Parts: sequence; structure tokens; C-alpha cells
Amino acid sequence: MEKIKAAVTAVGGYVPEYRLTNKELETMIETTDEWIKSRTGIEERRILKGEGLGSSDMGYEAVRQLCEKRGIDPKEIDCLICATVTPDMVFPSTANIICEKAGMPNAFGFDLGAACSGFLFALTTGASFIESGRYKKVIVLGVDKMSAIIDYSDRTTCIIFGDGAGAVLLEASNDETGVLDSLLRSDGSGVKHLHMKAGGSVKPATIETVLAREHYVYQEGQAVFKFAVKGMADIGYELMERNNLTGDDIQWLVPHQANLRIIDATASRMNLPKEKVMINIQKYGNTTAATLPLCLWDWEKQLKKGDNLILASFGGGFTWGATWLKWSYNS
Repeated sequence: MEKIKAAVTAVGGYVPEYRLTNKELETMIETTDEWIKSRTGIEERRILKGEGLGSSDMGYEAVRQLCEKRGIDPKEIDCLICATVTPDMVFPSTANIICEKAGMPNAFGFDLGAACSGFLFALTTGASFIESGRYKKVIVLGVDKMSAIIDYSDRTTCIIFGDGAGAVLLEASNDETGVLDSLLRSDGSGVKHLHMKAGGSVKPATIETVLAREHYVYQEGQAVFKFAVKGMADIGYELMERNNLTGDDIQWLVPHQANLRIIDATASRMNLPKEKVMINIQKYGNTTAATLPLCLWDWEKQLKKGDNLILASFGGGFTWGATWLKWSYNS
């Protein structure tokens, strides 16, 4: 009996309307548009504005759009996996909240935290649910409201991150398309380079932690950059080598949008020209778990059934990985 594969059958996405440009950042911190673009490739990022709005609101929009495009009732969804490091609250899970907002009473949902690699880890998890034959329709969502945990007086981080959400629907494939292989890695020694100091069980929130601004992203840029370049580039190459793939076999590289120089290094290692690389960092910045599905959302109409895609990511923790996906439909 042929093994069941998990195919991506629909994509949804959402980015907030507000654009935080480099020019506006020049009025907030000591930086310049040219400095930001030359080091990151970012020109603007989207920011979710509005009282009481969180990750679930963006995630809901992506999920709603996905169901409409696929022409299915949300009640048909079996499971929602929400990759995020900016949940609405510690509990209940943001996935649970989105299930209620989207009218998915028959779905169970849970959050998965792997920073910028979250969507990739969730995609592999969701694919396993489909491959088991137990579930028919699984939504994998990447969403982060990074503006909620960014210190806009810290120029090492505030120039990088933005808000957004992207989702894919996984269903059983009846042909050779779908999620074909993944390599996922994690290394806890990276925690010292990229983390949030307070707010967890080790260092709960206090007046002192708030005053010390310890509830924002802390990043040692040079160390993270060094690990990210090697991690993303090597894992993508290793995945291709394991499956006897060359650059000629790959139609698209879908890289995590952290830094343009990291993306270029990854493409070079995999012997892929720039025209085969999805890049939207210039308009969204780093949306953490949302970067990969937002790339698929932006490029959906250019994808053809049978296209070979390599998705690659690197995130805090450290976490990193790559997935080989054969695209399942023509838009």
C-alpha cells in the first residue's frame, strides 16, 4: 500500500495595514534607511495597531481566507497547529482562541513554540497527522505579533521584526506531491544569544523586571548571524544531498526572512540562483513564524503543480531545519 502524503491544498495570509518604514524609524532611534537596508534588506515592516488586538486576530484572518479559497466549511477542519512565540496569553492557547473565532468546533488546536523555525516544525507535525490517516484536514499556521515584545529604543532588534500571519491547509495527496522529507534540529546552547529574559517560570514578571525592560527580545546579533548562516545553509544542502537533488531539480527556495545576507548565503550553498529564491523581507521584515507561509502566500500564483520547494529556517533556541515539499496544485 502506497504511503499517504500530506499535500498543501490552500494558502492564506494576513499582514496589518500599518507600515513602519525605515524613514519613520530614523525619527525614533539613531539609524538610517541606508544602514538598515544594507545590513538587513528591510525597507518596511507591518505593525498591528489597535487596542486589544493580538496574534489570534491575525491568525483568524489567515485561516478564514484559507477556508474561503479552498471552499470548505471551517467545521471540516480536524486540527489547527499554531506556531507562535507571541501568544495572546500564556493560556489558553492561541490555537484554541482562533478555533473559536473561526467557527471550528470540531478541531483540536495547540500552540507550538520554536521561534522562527516554528512553522517548519509545525508543518512536519501536521504532515505526520495526515500521513497517519487519522485526520483529513489540518491547518498549519505561523503567526507572530513581534511588535508586542520589541523594545523600540533598541536599534539592534526594532529594525528587524514585523507582524503577520500565514497558514496552509494539509490534506492527503493522491499523487506524488506533498511533504516528502524534513530535517529538523535544535541546540539549547544558543539560548544565551537570543531570548526574552523575563516573563517565564524561571523569572516571573515583577515590577523590577518591567522597569529593567526584560520583557523584550534580547539578541546578540553577530553570534546569531554566524549560527544562522551556517545552520540554514548546511541543513538545506544536507536535505538536498540526502534526496539526491541538485540546484537544477529545485524550482524554489523558501527561506526564513531574517536577513538578506543569510538568504543569499543559503541560496549560494544550495547552488540556486536568485531568481529561484522567494524574498519579501523588504516589505514585511522578519515576522518570525509567519515568514515561510507568507512567502507561499505571496508566490502562490507563480507555483505550479509538481514544483520542488525547499523550505529552510533558523530561529532562537537555537532551532533550524529544512523541508522538501512538492507543490500540489496550479492556482
